[in-house]
Amino acid sequence: MPAVLKAPLVVEFPFTRSLGPVQSAFLTGLRERVVLGVRTGDGRTLVPPVEYDPVTAEELGDPGGLGGLVEVAPTGTVTTWAWNPEPRRGQPLGTPFAWVLVRLDGADTALLHALDAPGPEAVHTGMRVRVRWAEERTGAITDLACFEPYDGDPAAPTGHTGTFEDPVTGIIAPARLDYVYSPGRAQSGYIDALSGRRTVGERCPSCRKVYVPPRGACPTCGVATSEQVEVGPRGTVTTYCIVNIKAAHTANLDIEVPYVYAHIALDGAGLALHGRIGGIPYDQVRMGLRVEPVWTEGGRYPDHYRPTGEPDAEYDTYKELL
Repeated sequence: MPAVLKAPLVVEFPFTRSLGPVQSAFLTGLRERVVLGVRTGDGRTLVPPVEYDPVTAEELGDPGGLGGLVEVAPTGTVTTWAWNPEPRRGQPLGTPFAWVLVRLDGADTALLHALDAPGPEAVHTGMRVRVRWAEERTGAITDLACFEPYDGDPAAPTGHTGTFEDPVTGIIAPARLDYVYSPGRAQSGYIDALSGRRTVGERCPSCRKVYVPPRGACPTCGVATSEQVEVGPRGTVTTYCIVNIKAAHTANLDIEVPYVYAHIALDGAGLALHGRIGGIPYDQVRMGLRVEPVWTEGGRYPDHYRPTGEPDAEYDTYKELL
């Protein structure tokens, strides 16, 4: 039995979003060292501001009226906190710090951010803090670098209305997840077989379907699987999509668009896996196309699948795998 594998894995996606008038004003305000909230119909001031009243669903952010933007002070009070002894990549500070909820002076809700403090003994609910601004500001939540302890008088807001020249209209928010992945016994066997350019699945002892990649249990019957079955290497395209957007910041997906990603039912498998189709114009890929894997030198899995030249498979032979 092969050793169970584990490896670090990163899932990352740069999410680009446009901003409505409320969030645009809030982030532009941070760029200009101004903290803005939004006033609700019952007179509360919400920081960070939102587009709709969470109680009444009334639209907010009308300049100068009820629901308008209002400046609050850059000083406030900690309402609750938690110590972070081991900062991770991308967090506000590189040294241990406290996550705090701070109700800024003039606000009725609390803002989550980091507090730069020497240790947990220096943090307590009710302590006074103030904003520490980033030296370079671009119109993002990181323009507020962190909070820091403060024992002075409350700062007075300037009365800014939330109207700016050159407002921020969009942001890129990188979503990233770092974790250690262990594929377990079944998938470790599958990966080990791929190193020998073989594809193996596991057969359910009840329904007799062969699952590729194997999961260690049949998702239909709920029983454990252990019988290894070699499948393929050839297979049939069951369905596919045409990719027209080039992957960003991903070196191993530097593929010219458009290209085709397909579900491929390998011969002998009871489940289709996905793979890229190459060796054929994208607009000639079709359901039923017979394909085979193409390996690169030193590759641990097929780089892509290409047509075998065989006649297309009949629909009835793969329709259950759609």
